[in-house]
Amino acid sequence: MKSPFSNHWAFGLGRYFRVELLIVGILAVLAVIKSLQGQDDFSIFANQPPVPSNRVFEYEIDSFSLFEYTEAVEDMMQLFEQSRGEQIEKGEKGRVGLKVYSDSGPGLSTPSALVEAVIQSLIKRGYARSDIFIIGSDANKLRESGFLPPLSARSYFFNQTYVRALDTGRYYHEKWFYDSPLPAQSASYWINVAKENPFPAKNEEELARKSYLPVPLLHEVDFWINLPCYSDHPVLGINGALTNATLWNASNTTRFLNSPATAPVAVAEMGAIPELRETWVLNIASLERYQYVGGPIFNSLYTVSEPVVVMSDNPVMLDALMSERINAHRAKNGFAPLPEQLKILAFSEQLGLGDGDITLMDLIHAN
Repeated sequence: MKSPFSNHWAFGLGRYFRVELLIVGILAVLAVIKSLQGQDDFSIFANQPPVPSNRVFEYEIDSFSLFEYTEAVEDMMQLFEQSRGEQIEKGEKGRVGLKVYSDSGPGLSTPSALVEAVIQSLIKRGYARSDIFIIGSDANKLRESGFLPPLSARSYFFNQTYVRALDTGRYYHEKWFYDSPLPAQSASYWINVAKENPFPAKNEEELARKSYLPVPLLHEVDFWINLPCYSDHPVLGINGALTNATLWNASNTTRFLNSPATAPVAVAEMGAIPELRETWVLNIASLERYQYVGGPIFNSLYTVSEPVVVMSDNPVMLDALMSERINAHRAKNGFAPLPEQLKILAFSEQLGLGDGDITLMDLIHAN
């Protein structure tokens, strides 16, 4: 059985893929998004997709220590609560997920000290460590990046917080998937579809269409927090909050990266799935290390570091802000800028994931 939203969010394009039809499909759901934008600010536990603000909180830290991260996260969380007019409290489901990025390996991953700082902030708001879990896409990369101990330890805990690796297949369900016709038979020459999907199918074409979604973030949490790490990307332009919440959160998604026309649409459509969007509350990123050329493969020659932590409920605005920072370093070092109009931002904005116009950003310095 398909997921209840798979037909709604995947475009039935037949055997041939046309960008024009994708744009028509995007415009078809704008009326729904606009109706959501007319509502009052959301309640974190109100079971409705949140309406992103244009607020970005920025905190300068003196070092990348746990103490500094803890102070930064707590101050920004308090400002976020004040701006929303409500406190983050333990809800009916009593659980929180933290989506980390470790796909580029230890050189370019979510700092472990930042993750611990977020955990401590949640504990202050009524959650126990046992109520919080960390989720990432690849067990080996999570281990290399310090979120899992060595295999010899036989443990799946980070500082007594459970870690879930999506590549085990345990956290997907065959009824919950994003359905897309791309690619069809052409997929077999460059990816192993059977390896990327955890469930069998009647035939390879059916298997190739499905990207399974992380059920814990859909149904098991009061909310979840996205903790991306930033780099440029040869297809998407930028690898950050939007991709960490979508492509790096599901199975069978490398298929979209074969074309700059398909990947941005997949990111936008997956991010706009109501069950995922309504629990996706915050995005927090450290600029301890980010990469401006050659990403997402880590290359220390093209990384920079700023003593800054940023936070927003608007992933599009956050990615737009980081695109400007990345472009500044590309220009400084003689590299061409990212495309002026990034499709990943444009499509995500059209589907209601947030405004990406930097001129409308409300930048709040938290210290």
